[in-house]
Amino acid sequence: MSSPKYLLPLTSSFKSNANSEIALQMGKYMRNLFPFYGIKSPMRTEIYRDFKKDNGIIPEINKDEIVKWCWHAPEREYQYFAMEFSRKSSKKESKDILNLYEHMIINKSWWDTVDFIASNLLGVYFTRFPEEIVPTTQRWMKSRNIWLQRSCLLFQLKYKTRINTDLLNSFILQLNESDEFFIQKAIGWILREYSKTNPDFVISYVSNNNLATLSSREALLWLKNRGSV
Repeated sequence: MSSPKYLLPLTSSFKSNANSEIALQMGKYMRNLFPFYGIKSPMRTEIYRDFKKDNGIIPEINKDEIVKWCWHAPEREYQYFAMEFSRKSSKKESKDILNLYEHMIINKSWWDTVDFIASNLLGVYFTRFPEEIVPTTQRWMKSRNIWLQRSCLLFQLKYKTRINTDLLNSFILQLNESDEFFIQKAIGWILREYSKTNPDFVISYVSNNNLATLSSREALLWLKNRGSV
């Protein structure tokens, strides 16, 4: 499928800044799951800035087409672009954008995209549409897709005092028996992040729940580094 016209300048910039040696390094870091142009984050930031200046954010009228084209393009940098530019309009999206976010989570799934989507896109979405939290997360938790389940755990990552601990606890209890690395790690990560806001809760939670070793270690890591436990 040909590139949407909006993306042509981006493709040109990506190709002109491609670095085959860096591409190999980036691919190796991602277990060779995805090909890369070899454009590191600082350079991508410059490319994005220039692109936005000349072309603006993703136009609403064909956002679904543009994001999905990026998502199914071979090079990983297109997915990074789609995420970053989706964030720029995340506070203005309609309720229906959830369908696109879910598409992004379940396709070309890996931690580098899923974690960004969960904390930066879903986090904003569920703040704006709290009535969607329960039906969406119930459906995702019942799925056997670990990336949807990980997203349930991580969408509150930046909520700090706004974290719904009852909701988080329900997710953890449902997933605590999982031997999946990315689930155990996410349980620890969200608890570790919350420990910066409410350390007593996290210390008590880890003490009173039989979490996986990885989850417990990750949950208490920040506090241990501070000498608090």
